[in-house]
Amino acid sequence: MSAELAVVYAALILQDDNVEITSDKLQTLVKAAGIEVEPVWFSLYAKALAGQDLKALLLNVGAPGAGGAAAATGAAGAAASTEAAVEEAVEEKEESDDDMGFGK
Repeated sequence: MSAELAVVYAALILQDDNVEITSDKLQTLVKAAGIEVEPVWFSLYAKALAGQDLKALLLNVGAPGAGGAAAATGAAGAAASTEAAVEEAVEEKEESDDDMGFGK
């Protein structure tokens, strides 16, 4: 088992028992499981998960968020405006060639 996975499982256990996720508690659970993990992982995960509701995070995995929808809309709008600009540039070039007698 990887070190990161062991710490994640420990965090899930603590969350399930409604216990605050701290570096010391993560380390205690992982050591009880007999898995060797570098101490830095415990503090990293404890800081990252501080104040987070893991249950809500897990239930919302894959659910579209407002930020994702706005980004998708923005990207679609940017693509449409880029496409329109390219079409306009092509039309202008064709008109320019026709004006000089090259289009015939």
